[in-house]
Amino acid sequence: MNILESNHGLDGHDQLEALMRAGIQPPIGETLEFALVELERGRVVFEGTPSHKVFNPIGSVHGGYAATLLDSACGCAVHSSLPAGQGYTTLELKVAYHRALSESSGQVRAEGKIVSLGRRVAFSEARLVDSEGRLCASATSTLLVFPIEPRSS
Repeated sequence: MNILESNHGLDGHDQLEALMRAGIQPPIGETLEFALVELERGRVVFEGTPSHKVFNPIGSVHGGYAATLLDSACGCAVHSSLPAGQGYTTLELKVAYHRALSESSGQVRAEGKIVSLGRRVAFSEARLVDSEGRLCASATSTLLVFPIEPRSS
């Protein structure tokens, strides 16, 4: 059973809230060691501390780590505002890198917010800051919103 199936019937906000209360992270959060730490309708915050597992050959954090945090923040901001039975997928993610992440970045924070939410398309944005509050990366995202059919057992 996947995460959404275990919370069938709940709207997006309540699904995410139930996961947070239970201390459950999606597999990508477990793999890259980041977690959803704040939630409200239309806004989420993820936090993580990049470990050496996400470093590239030149000794800095791979840009994919920041992109994944930003994609998660953009997507879950939208997820937090969807009614029960609705899902989403990222159609486009544009990431701008402002400052490299490294060993000295400490805990990073990705805050995602909805820009607009329609019946079929949503737009969101996110900012990633380091432990000193310095902007490291930002993103805008376009997401497709669609109905999710319950799976039969």
